[in-house]
Amino acid sequence: MDATADELAGVVDLFGGLTRTELERALAEAAYRADGGSVEAAALETAVEDALESFALVRYEPDADEGLPDDEALLVAGPTAFPTVPEDAEDVPHILEIDRRRLDREALGEAASERLHAAVDSAVAADDTDRMRTLIDVTYDLEAWAPIDCTDERRRLEERLEE
Repeated sequence: MDATADELAGVVDLFGGLTRTELERALAEAAYRADGGSVEAAALETAVEDALESFALVRYEPDADEGLPDDEALLVAGPTAFPTVPEDAEDVPHILEIDRRRLDREALGEAASERLHAAVDSAVAADDTDRMRTLIDVTYDLEAWAPIDCTDERRRLEERLEE
């Protein structure tokens, strides 16, 4: 099963968030239900990294007191995603018996903001104008998605593009 960024976001959104291991199990179950297929680990890793890069997924490190898996970060549907549940994945939450996770939007916003800041630093250092333009759009999506302000990052990108 080859999943798009929006399909990955759709699967994690069914649960509120999944660890990388849980996501692989969920996709394997969906692939098996679809056609008896499986998930190729390398392709999934590439798809997850691409989804993180595009902010379709956000990596979130839960606090120990949140009662969530503390040995692995959670992957959460991000601000640029249009979560789409693959046809054969609707029943996966019942099969995996993972309760829906309710995550703190503010903490998610902070995690995404840190990732945005690093992406801005990288794009500016590389003088990657296409990436800088994309990140300007991400700042607006991120502000609509979580209670954070991305004005400084947006201004930095706009100023750099004007140079």
